[in-house]
Amino acid sequence: MPITIFKARTKLSMQHWLRRSALALAVGTAMATGITATTLTSAQAAVTTADFSNLVQQVTPAVARVNVTKTVSEEELAKAQTAELLRQFFGDRLRIPDQATTPAVEHAYGTAFFVTSDGYMLTNHHVIEGADKITVTLNDRTELDVTLVGSDERSDVAVLKVAGSKFPALPIGDSNALKVGEPVLAIGSPFGFDYSASAGIVSAKSRSFSREISVPFIQTDVALNPGNSGGPLFNQRGEVIGINSRIFSGTGGYMGLSFSIPIDAAMDIYEQIKTNGEVARAYMGIYPQDIDRNLAEAYNLVRPQGALLTRVSPDSPAQKAGLKSGDIILQYNDVQIMRASDLLNLLNRAKPSDTFRAQIQRNGQQMTVSGKLTYAPDDVRAQGGDQQSNDIQLGLRLRNLTADEQAEISVDKSSGILVTTVDPTGLAARSGIMAGDVITNFHQKPIRKVADFSSAISSLPKKGVVTIEVIRQGVPGIIGLRIE
Repeated sequence: MPITIFKARTKLSMQHWLRRSALALAVGTAMATGITATTLTSAQAAVTTADFSNLVQQVTPAVARVNVTKTVSEEELAKAQTAELLRQFFGDRLRIPDQATTPAVEHAYGTAFFVTSDGYMLTNHHVIEGADKITVTLNDRTELDVTLVGSDERSDVAVLKVAGSKFPALPIGDSNALKVGEPVLAIGSPFGFDYSASAGIVSAKSRSFSREISVPFIQTDVALNPGNSGGPLFNQRGEVIGINSRIFSGTGGYMGLSFSIPIDAAMDIYEQIKTNGEVARAYMGIYPQDIDRNLAEAYNLVRPQGALLTRVSPDSPAQKAGLKSGDIILQYNDVQIMRASDLLNLLNRAKPSDTFRAQIQRNGQQMTVSGKLTYAPDDVRAQGGDQQSNDIQLGLRLRNLTADEQAEISVDKSSGILVTTVDPTGLAARSGIMAGDVITNFHQKPIRKVADFSSAISSLPKKGVVTIEVIRQGVPGIIGLRIE
């Protein structure tokens, strides 16, 4: 069975009653066997169970359930539900009758928490993504309307605001000070059961999944399930040290691996969104990879360590500093680099215009290079709640191509913009446009920059079909985009 990373947000649609009917409530009791001090060696430590009962009472008022409403078509709901219906009830006998596409309302929920007394809250980007309306329900059942200040897809952090004052803001801890094995507590709304507490320990730190995720996750064995997304992760002192975000599962439910966004990274995103309305990221222009046992031997390393540069972008800060493909970064600003993710985590926390100093190995010789980071070229910025444009209405997020990406296009090396995200319920998705496509022509107009695309939108008809020329995996094609 394949293992998948799930975002722990619960959706309430037609699936809701299916899941509820199939959900068996189980109560498990963990019995710990005591070990007397006389049986311990000097290398062993006594294990005690952390009591979070007082902490739960103190912090619960600052945690809220997030209620999300968005409009989707019956066609999209049917697509999402067919697989589960087939598997659970009908096998191959299921036949869904044709019917007119009518709007439907989908409800979803997650968790959020107050970080200031004047109403600022944090949750996950994927909790509120695509929402038409957002409210929060406090522990005293008060429901408040929410303003989306902004959200950042790459870090999966969203900032909310409710009107009012004297809210119970939670104390912010230091996620860098966390230790593996330290007890932690999560509070959220798994499967809609409000204010459920679950405890565990920190299993690992600095977990990375892909280049699209720009934070080093905290791994725990805290039981997280759909609905926990956006909730706080506490240390024993009642300080927030993470935002619960993902689970690692083959079934969609908890299987012992949960992941939270470090609060240090989340608060950095929060401050940028609150102050500037967007997130500015630093750019170095490198493509690092891990070093395994064979590469360590090939490069005469004592053990597998460092980040091997497979490519250095032209005219990038890395190239200007003298870095080359094949270099191994062993230290970055005096921090030892064991894996490529260590380097990426440092870069994701860096600011544009920060200076850097890297200790590298090249051709068996160690040396030091230095340089200055810049702004990420045409990075996808955080989207504020009041930002609505025609490209968003089409269900597309776009950015200009980097020099390396342009070089990989086999048809026209100077043209095209990259589709980074496609809303599955949007017009573009219905026409077959996919993330990763490179748009080279839109409505008979050549597209070289995102500005060209925005300009072409102004001449679109209110209804009808227009053409979009794309390059998908090196192969050119033409797609008809139906505007309704």
